Amino acid sequence: MLFNSFTFVVFLAIVLFLHYLPISWRWRKANLLLASYIFYAAWNPPFVALLWFSTIVDWFAAKEMERSDSAIVRRLMLGVSLGTNLGLLAFFKYGSFALDNFVQIMTACGISYSPAAMDIILPVGISFYTFQTLSYTLDVYRGRASTWNSFGDFALYVTFFPQLVAGPIVRAVDFLPQCSEPRKANSAQMGWGLSLLLLGLFQKVVVADGLLAPVADSVYSIAVTPTFTSAWIGTLAFTGQIFFDFSGYSTCAIGVAMCLGFSLPDNFRFPYAAVGFSDFWQRWHVSLSSWLRDYVYIPLGGNRGGAVRTCGNLLFTMLIGGLWHGASWVFVVWGGLHGLYLVIEKFVRSWAEARQLRTSRWMQPFLGLLTFTLICFTWIFFRATTFQQAFSIARAMLGMSAGNAVSVVSHIAAVEVSIVLGLLVTFQWMLRNSTLEDAAKAIPWWLHSGVLTLLFVSLVMMPGEDRAFIYFQF
Repeated sequence: MLFNSFTFVVFLAIVLFLHYLPISWRWRKANLLLASYIFYAAWNPPFVALLWFSTIVDWFAAKEMERSDSAIVRRLMLGVSLGTNLGLLAFFKYGSFALDNFVQIMTACGISYSPAAMDIILPVGISFYTFQTLSYTLDVYRGRASTWNSFGDFALYVTFFPQLVAGPIVRAVDFLPQCSEPRKANSAQMGWGLSLLLLGLFQKVVVADGLLAPVADSVYSIAVTPTFTSAWIGTLAFTGQIFFDFSGYSTCAIGVAMCLGFSLPDNFRFPYAAVGFSDFWQRWHVSLSSWLRDYVYIPLGGNRGGAVRTCGNLLFTMLIGGLWHGASWVFVVWGGLHGLYLVIEKFVRSWAEARQLRTSRWMQPFLGLLTFTLICFTWIFFRATTFQQAFSIARAMLGMSAGNAVSVVSHIAAVEVSIVLGLLVTFQWMLRNSTLEDAAKAIPWWLHSGVLTLLFVSLVMMPGEDRAFIYFQF
């Protein structure tokens, strides 16, 4: 069930109606849990069983960890949770990838091996809810959280439909306490929640799908080598598309949750206004980057083991982040590039601090532009389907395209993408130290209403195909 569908509008209206009936909080939570299962079943009903299985295993594993004084039992229960969740993720998401690489290794060794195709259907959102439910058992194991006393609340935490299939990845310590008391949005929260839903749909339908996706596809969905200009415009188009698509989903999720009286964490904080790559990862997909920091990077030792160990931890964490996004080596390279950027940045910062060098505020825009440009290069590997295509586009962007390069982007499309990306970066730079809510409060009510009206009219009038959110494939 897509947020950008009429079906979801009807679904949400029914959920809100039931949620605000004069019934007990227990029954309203039951309605939300049932609605969440229906929402997920709309994709593929049998996969609801995976949600049930993960929920039950993690509930009892965490209870046993907290109840037992034996370190062996606690480790065993943690192993059960990790094995179950990561095992399901590995099978469904990485099974075919592992088999294909095994076949290639056998072929390289001169052994002919042709296994039957696995044809595994990827359950939508499995990467998101796997990391979400694992955070609960990991926090209980490390003594950072206590087990919850209501299985129904925990099941709702795992399956809460606004953010179930594409985040934000919510921590149990942030969500479960909200289940203790009845949650209802007041008029201001309802208005802001619906505004966020409208904004998120505008980002997805009008900007990502309507304006930018066709241009990105014209470069990345063909087999020819693009020219310098076409490669840059296509990559810039995807740079904007991936932000508006994913931020659009997160904005919708936060808005829908707010209409129900729940609070979800921000997932984007104007990432294209980042100055440096550590700053970028504090602004982009914040729920994932913080998850990787707390459950991968820090347990590996973080920055406590010297420069070489710290760099190794950074690279490994970002490689895991790349692989989390997709079962393909291009995603691993994408993560590796970000890890390399972070390592280089760390050495540059250390060098500058040792010499007591300070960055003037006049240098901030230049460093921001440099960060943005290098981020654009990483998106090549995120969007390309093969290394051959990625290297071809990268060479074209560096002015080294082959003599048979083809211009596949029209002048109108180039101007359109330039304007959209220019406005996006300018807007984010202006608000980099603020929040969207603060910006909305700073403008008059009539201007706020006019903007919302314009967003709604644009959304209704925008033609084109219905595209699933990009992060649904992860």
